[in-house]
Amino acid sequence: MSKRNQGFAIIVGLTMISGAGGITAAQEKTAKAADEVFADLTKAGSPGCAMAVARGGKIIYEKGYGLANIEEGVEITPRTVFDIGSTSKQFTAASILLLEKQGKLSIQDDIHKYLPEIPDYGHAITIGHLLNHTSGLRDYLTLFELAGVNTDSVTTDDDALAIIARQKALNFEPGSDWLYSNSGFFLLSVIVKRASGKTLRQFAAENIFEPLQMTQTVFRDEHTQLVPNRAMAYDPKEAGTAYALNVSYFEQTGDGAVHTSVEDLLKWDENFYSGRVGGKDFLERIQEPGKLNNGKTLDYAKGLFVGDYRGLRFVDHGGSWGGYRAQLLRFPEQHFSVACLCNLASANPEKRAHEIADVFLAGEMKEPKPTTAAGRPNRHKKESISLASDKSGAYSGNFRSDELLATYKLGVEDGKLVLQSIRSGDGLIHSSQHLLLRAVGQDTFDVDEEGLEFVFDHDAKGAVSGFHLDAGRTKGLLFSRD
Repeated sequence: MSKRNQGFAIIVGLTMISGAGGITAAQEKTAKAADEVFADLTKAGSPGCAMAVARGGKIIYEKGYGLANIEEGVEITPRTVFDIGSTSKQFTAASILLLEKQGKLSIQDDIHKYLPEIPDYGHAITIGHLLNHTSGLRDYLTLFELAGVNTDSVTTDDDALAIIARQKALNFEPGSDWLYSNSGFFLLSVIVKRASGKTLRQFAAENIFEPLQMTQTVFRDEHTQLVPNRAMAYDPKEAGTAYALNVSYFEQTGDGAVHTSVEDLLKWDENFYSGRVGGKDFLERIQEPGKLNNGKTLDYAKGLFVGDYRGLRFVDHGGSWGGYRAQLLRFPEQHFSVACLCNLASANPEKRAHEIADVFLAGEMKEPKPTTAAGRPNRHKKESISLASDKSGAYSGNFRSDELLATYKLGVEDGKLVLQSIRSGDGLIHSSQHLLLRAVGQDTFDVDEEGLEFVFDHDAKGAVSGFHLDAGRTKGLLFSRD
C-alpha cells in the first residue's frame, strides 16, 4: 500500500469515528492506538489482519494491515475474505435453532434419529449435547490427525462420518462433562441436511446470510470452490522473515468453513441486538450457557463462549484453521464489538481484539488490565522419570488401532522410545515424523509437542500388549500389538 493509500484508510476510519463534525485530537489518538496493535504486521511482505470496530450498530473504525496474498502483493482491506475456522460454529448453532423454530427438529432429539451411523454407547446423545460440547464424542479432527491425515488432503463428509462411527467409546457420559469437540458441530451440519433437505451452505445462505445482506459470506464445502476476494493463509518460517502457504482442503462444514469479511461479520453481530433473523427468543437461546447433568453452568453457550473481561460481560468465539485465525468479540451492555480476521498462524487475533477493546472502552473498563494475555490455559507438563536403557525395547513394535485404521511403529533410537511412522489403512505411510516419547510414569509416556499420552498395557505374562492413547479432545483410543 502506498503512503497515500495508507493515509486515506486512516482518514476513512477517523471520519467514521467523528461523523460530520471532523476529527478531534482525542479521536486521532484513539485511531493511532488501534493501529499500533497491528504495527508488527505492516512490515513489507507480511501477511496480516483485517479489523473492524462497531458501536451502536455502526462500524466506527476499520482497516486492513499486511498482505492478503504475498505472491501477488494484494493488500488486506476490511472487505478481504478469510476462513474463520471455529468462529463458524455460531452459524451452525443458529441454523439448528432456526430449524427448530420451523418445526423440523428439536434440540432434545436423540441424534440417532438423524445419524443412525453413530454407535449406541448406552447413553442418549441429544442435539443439545452437540451444541454445548457435552456429548462425549471424540474430536474427529484429532482422529484424522492421529490417523496420519494431513490438512493438505481432501477429506469429505463421508470420511468424517466414517471415522466418528468407528469409535468404540466416548470420552465421557453425555452431559457429565464438557470437552470441546469438532465432531459435534460437524454432525450438526449433517443433521441440517437430513432435516431440511438442504446442505448447511444452502440453508445458512437462505436463512441467515441473504436476509442480513452478508454478500461476502459462504460456507465453503468444496475444496475447488472459488471465493472472491479471499486471502491466502500462511505459517511463519525462519523467525518471521519468511512464510509458507497453509490452506486446508477439508470439505466438512459445521465446525468451521465459513468464509467472510470483518464487515459481514459485524452485520451478523448486530443481529444479536436487532433479532432480524430469529427474533428475541432465538437470541436468548443461542446465548444461554449450557449446563451439565449435575446442574453446573458452563461458560459455553451454543457456538459461543461467555465470560467477563475487566469487569465487563463479553460473548466471543475464536477460530483457527490452516494459517487462518479469527476472533469476534462482543460486549453486549456496551453495544460494542471487535472483529479481527488474520491470515497468519501466529497473529493471535484474540489478544489483539482485547487490546482494541482496551483502547476504545478505556473509560468504561471496571478493572485493570490482566497481567496475563487472554487465552485458554496451557496443558500441564508432567515431570520426566528415569527409564532403564534396556527397558525401552519392551515398548517397541507395531501397534494397530481399528478405530483409526492405522498402525503406529514404535522403535528405539539412542536408547529413547520414538514414534517412527504412522501407516494408514491403505498401506501407505502417512506420517514419518520421529516423535520422542518421554517417560513420565510407570508405563506412561508423553509426546509434549503433540499433546499425546501413551499408557501401555500388559498381558497375563507381563509382556506389553498394547496401549491407550489420550490426545486432548480424544481419549482412550485402544491400540493392540500387531
